[in-house]
Amino acid sequence: MSSLSRELVFLILQFLEEEKFKESVHKLEKESGFFFNMKYFEEKVQAGEWDEVEKYLSGFTKVDDNRYSMKIFFEIRKQKYLEALDRQDKAKAVEILVTDLRVFSTFNEDLYKEITQLLTLGNFRENEQLSKYGDTKTARSIMLLELKKLIEANPLFRDKLVFPTLKSSRLRTLINQSLNWQHQLCKNPRPNPDIKTLFTDHTCAPSNGALGATPVNLPVAAVAKPAAFTSLGTHGPFPPAAAAANASALAGWMANAAASSTVQASVVTASSMPMPPNQVSILKRPITPPATLGMVDYQNLEQEQLMKRLRLAQNVEEVTYPASRQQVSWSLDDLPRMVAFTMQQGSTVTSMDFHPSHHTLLLVGSGNGDITLWEVALRERLVTKQFKIWDMTACSLPFQASIAKDAPIPVSRVAWSPDGNVIGAAFTKHLIHLYAYTGSNDLRQQLEIDAHVGCVNDIAFAHPNKQLCVVTCGEDKLIKVWDMNGRKLFNFEGHEAPVYSICPHHKENIQFIFSTAIDGKIKAWLYDNIGSRVDYDAPGQWCTTMLYSADGSRLFSCGTSKDGDSFLVEWNESEGAIKRTYNGFRKKSTGVVQFDTTQNHFLAAGEDNQIKFWDMDNVNVLASIDADGGLPSVPRLRFNKEGNLLAVTTADNGFKILATAAGLRSLRAIETPSFEALRTPVESAALKVAGTSATAANISPNEPKVERSSPIKPSSILNGVDTAARSTEKPRSLEDVTDRSKPWQLAEIVEPGQCRHVTMSDNSDSSSKVSRLLYTNSGVGILALGSNGVQKLWKWFRNEQNPSGKATCNVVPQHWQPNSGLLMTNDVSGVNPEEAVPCIALSKNDSYVMSACGGKVSLFNMMTFKVMTTFMSPPPASTFLAFHPQDNNIIAIGMEDSTIHIYNVRVDEVKSKLKGHQKRVTGLAFSTSLNILVSSGADAQVS
Repeated sequence: MSSLSRELVFLILQFLEEEKFKESVHKLEKESGFFFNMKYFEEKVQAGEWDEVEKYLSGFTKVDDNRYSMKIFFEIRKQKYLEALDRQDKAKAVEILVTDLRVFSTFNEDLYKEITQLLTLGNFRENEQLSKYGDTKTARSIMLLELKKLIEANPLFRDKLVFPTLKSSRLRTLINQSLNWQHQLCKNPRPNPDIKTLFTDHTCAPSNGALGATPVNLPVAAVAKPAAFTSLGTHGPFPPAAAAANASALAGWMANAAASSTVQASVVTASSMPMPPNQVSILKRPITPPATLGMVDYQNLEQEQLMKRLRLAQNVEEVTYPASRQQVSWSLDDLPRMVAFTMQQGSTVTSMDFHPSHHTLLLVGSGNGDITLWEVALRERLVTKQFKIWDMTACSLPFQASIAKDAPIPVSRVAWSPDGNVIGAAFTKHLIHLYAYTGSNDLRQQLEIDAHVGCVNDIAFAHPNKQLCVVTCGEDKLIKVWDMNGRKLFNFEGHEAPVYSICPHHKENIQFIFSTAIDGKIKAWLYDNIGSRVDYDAPGQWCTTMLYSADGSRLFSCGTSKDGDSFLVEWNESEGAIKRTYNGFRKKSTGVVQFDTTQNHFLAAGEDNQIKFWDMDNVNVLASIDADGGLPSVPRLRFNKEGNLLAVTTADNGFKILATAAGLRSLRAIETPSFEALRTPVESAALKVAGTSATAANISPNEPKVERSSPIKPSSILNGVDTAARSTEKPRSLEDVTDRSKPWQLAEIVEPGQCRHVTMSDNSDSSSKVSRLLYTNSGVGILALGSNGVQKLWKWFRNEQNPSGKATCNVVPQHWQPNSGLLMTNDVSGVNPEEAVPCIALSKNDSYVMSACGGKVSLFNMMTFKVMTTFMSPPPASTFLAFHPQDNNIIAIGMEDSTIHIYNVRVDEVKSKLKGHQKRVTGLAFSTSLNILVSSGADAQVS
């Protein structure tokens, strides 16, 4: 459903609510699935109307959609079951057990059996876990708190829990506006038109003489007339006319909403109706309200309607969809503050840009005209292109006259295309160069353009009409758009001073460009020949750069005045005003301050021989560093796209690479690839999925962990232990590793004759090695994780040969899959299986298995094999996993960077990060009785 249709549903919901059509309101909420009315849901739960509760829920989720939904339905049906038992209505309880709760038995059979046993009790409170169950009202209130948490955490309910902010009677207001518009189109508008229907367009009957336009006054019984209404807003059915009363209706991010006016004042006069372009010339007139951005109003309705759609944040008068963002914890460790190394360019670095996907590939432009491609992880200069004019005859005569023979021209700006296949370089005289980059250590000349008279100040790439184009600006006060063949598509005129920077962007399918000039003016352009859409002053009124956050949701600018005062601000796109001004600059800067954004959360600027960082949501400086000294007074800087590396220029014609801990790991991974190969599990080489063996006789005395796992009492977790490192330990005998004092040590294997083996055949993929094996906690199955990331399950079933149904070597287990045929497949995209550390963990009740093979951690449902969720994208990669023994939602994740993350699956959030190891984590174990987590690392330390 389109966004307009969605908004219409909200308007209808508001109308139904105002008219007290209560049942219709909730039916539409459920059928549309756009808004979950928590208040209504609470009322029905408190009233115990369980059928209506589930019916309402069904409009938004089903039982098996995800783990949150499953838990929601389970809690509701369990409460309904307990209430039936409390009323001693055993027949109803049995009905609920069979029809409602049975579906959960496939996920947790033991729990279903325990619930069934409650039927045998005279009072279910005799069950220890239900001993504190109070009265029905209290129980419902407690359950409701849990349900609200589950609903808020459920991704299916995101953006559906808050009703958009609307002015009262918004639908009526829009109808009034439409009728007023229709009234103005009447040839003979009457002073008091009699509106009798909304089913057809309004027209005034002919009279003896034409009368002046007056507002439509609707019968109160038909549509109540509000006291005031506002502009049509972002998606109004009609573009606003270019009347003085509606000058502020030029929307998009650069518009202020017009003040609400009465119906009388808002009526558009016939004289203000737009004329065809061939009859009326396009008018522009700046209107600059106090303390806000200046605006320009136009009589081109098509483009005006396009610009209205540029808005991101809506006015309170319009439908707004509150962002339901996950709360992510940030710390200074997320900022690249550690100096990894310093590189010498050989000339002043004037511009830098990281590749959009190869995060250690840095493009550098220099004062001597060189363009250099660096692989910073290897500290290697891959290729350098020295400045030269490719075709002097194609250059303009003024340029030929101004250029000294063979004299280099400094680079003013370098930039990658969004796909990373093209490099753009702008020079301080006339030219831009485009190079094709194919992934090799070479740059192929693609295009040379004599783009501007004087300095080309900026270059960027854009995709108007889904076509890759180059946008440039220069000293000649122009902005130009070129296709990849060098043909000029657009020539934007309007600045009265040299254009300093450009910022192409798009919202939805609307492409536009911001530009700043050295007189402090900021303008916005669509890809047409009409002219700029806004005209206002930037803070400092001199050199300013504009950037969007990585997700395109927030707009920032940074600049310096002629007096040396620097400004870093965030813009309010809905009001066209400054939202916040960041503090921390010294009073006088010696040059123009440069800045960058990263991770949708941080800002960084170079000033006062330092790098200063800000949290986007806090105006005060978060941190300042000097990067071990050697920075110029106003250093240039650039983040890579992941935000874990930061390039910053030095005073001695070089640059430094700063990194986070994750960034350092990525650098080392490329710098010393052979080191990571040591992580490959040695023991997996001998085991193939085609002939998987659970062979106790092959247990090595050097591997006590495997030795302690027995069919009698299996270990609940077997993970990504670095057996290559462990194999260097001193060999020990069985007596050395057998602890007779352990109560769970039920048997000792001391003779080969005690060992048995069974082979589980699977010929589906003979190339995949078995990397990890573990028993299910119930002792009825074995789970194998292959080097290809696929997990397979073998089960022993209860039969005559195996009455207990437990693991045994006397019976061959069966390879088991759900009817859907799904496989439990981990994310291994971009992962080298020889370097990955596979890890796996099983929840206490065998309901879920969690695993990773160098990629994201995946959580699977053991009954359906569906992926419930994925998290913790590398780097760093996960190397060990463990479920909390009492709460399956709490997971400990050992990482390659030596940290341990305590992760809450329910809220999708890292609750804490533990540090202490020096190398990657190789083992994790929760205490079953104490609130303790024990860890081991490749640094031979136990914490």
